[in-house]
Amino acid sequence: MDSNNKRPLTLTIVALLMILFGIIEVITSFTHSFLGITTSQAVLFTYSAATIGIFYVIAGLLVLTKKKWAAALAIFLLAADIIGRITLVQIGLYPLNSLEQYIGIIAGTIIAIIFAIYIGSKWNLFKN
Repeated sequence: MDSNNKRPLTLTIVALLMILFGIIEVITSFTHSFLGITTSQAVLFTYSAATIGIFYVIAGLLVLTKKKWAAALAIFLLAADIIGRITLVQIGLYPLNSLEQYIGIIAGTIIAIIFAIYIGSKWNLFKN
């Protein structure tokens, strides 16, 4: 494989982390607990959070393709993830009743933002 076809290790790590975090988010949406952070047991929250997690997984898989269209779609899905998280908080479906809850939602949202920015910053590595 020539150097133009190689994917930087950091891009692969980011994609794999996105997949892992997405899977964890889907599992958490149904178990309603992760590392001391709890989630609403409302059906709307469960399916909304699972969808957000699925977006995360798909975004990670898209990044692994190394295609520009896939990277653009991955960034779009990450933006939907971020908007979804904020919406769940705003409508009261993500409980913010402890410092852990605040840290969890803020950290998770910041990580998704960082991943989107990172993918955008590596745009030239993606092929048409």
